[in-house]
Amino acid sequence: MPSLHLEDLVLCRNGTTILDGLTAMIPATGITALIGPNGAGKSITLRIIDGLIAPTRGRVRIVASAPVRRAFVFQRPALVRASALANVALALAPLRLSRAEREARARAALARVGLADRAGDPATRFSGGEQQRLALARAWAVEPGLLLADEPTANLDPAVTELVEALLAEMAARGTKVVLVSHNLGQVMRLAADVLVLAQGRAVEHGPARAILTAPQRPETRAYIAGELPWTSFAAVS
Repeated sequence: MPSLHLEDLVLCRNGTTILDGLTAMIPATGITALIGPNGAGKSITLRIIDGLIAPTRGRVRIVASAPVRRAFVFQRPALVRASALANVALALAPLRLSRAEREARARAALARVGLADRAGDPATRFSGGEQQRLALARAWAVEPGLLLADEPTANLDPAVTELVEALLAEMAARGTKVVLVSHNLGQVMRLAADVLVLAQGRAVEHGPARAILTAPQRPETRAYIAGELPWTSFAAVS
C-alpha cells in the first residue's frame, strides 16, 4: 500500500492562494480523513493527489513498491450514457482484461453494491444514491491501491450511507489505502484511522482520529469541531 507525501503544495488561481504550503505524510494503511471548513482545500488536495490538477509549486510523492492503481469517487459521480454494466466495464478497460473477464468483474462489483438486478438499466436514470453505489462498484472492480473519496455520502439517506461506509471499510481492510473527505464527523470517527485537519490551505493538525476529534490540540481544530468561531478569525487566535 502506498504512503503519500504532500510536499509544500501551493496552488494559486486568479490571484487567490488555495493551498499555502500544504505539507503532510499520509500513512500507507487504513483510512485517512481530510476535515476542515469549506474552502480549506480538501477537495483540491484530492485532485492534486490524483493528478487531475497540477500544483503551482510543490509535489506529491506516492511511495510504494510497485505502480499504484488509483480510483476516485466524486461527490457527484460522472457517468456515461450507457448501462450500469457498461459503466463499470469501461473502468476496467485499461487493465487489458478479456471481454469475459471484464463482464464478470463488473457483474460481481454490481452485486457487491446491491445493483445486480440493474445491470442493464441506463446509469443516468439512477437515483443519487444508486449513482453513488455505481461509482463505488467501478472503484471496487478496479481493485485500486489508492482510493480517493470526496464526500461520498453527501445527501444520501442513512441506509445508503451505511452501505457506502461498509464498502469503504472493506476496501481498506482488503489493502486499499483510502483518503476520504468528509464533513460528517461521526462518519470520520467510525471509519478513519487518522485525521488531517486543513485550514486556509494548510495542514494545522494531523494524528489519530479519536485523539483529534476528542482532544484537539490546535485552536483551529477545536473551533471547527465545536463550531465556536468563524474561520476568518483563526489568524487572530493561532
